[in-house]
Amino acid sequence: MKPKTIEIEAKTVKEAIEIALKKLQAKKEAVDIMILREAHKGLFGMEGAELAKIKATLKPTAKNIRNI
Repeated sequence: MKPKTIEIEAKTVKEAIEIALKKLQAKKEAVDIMILREAHKGLFGMEGAELAKIKATLKPTAKNIRNI
């Protein structure tokens, strides 16, 4: 069974992490987080702005591992 992984974009990395934790219904300690992109503001806050993007993967636990 593959671990559950989601990618989230938000205005900040912190906001993206909070959204991912809510969607995965998990605490931060139970999730591996990889920052894919930091947020960037465009020139004078206009065009060219990029949202922060993270990948969050639920860590495997005893409940998620099946014996074959």
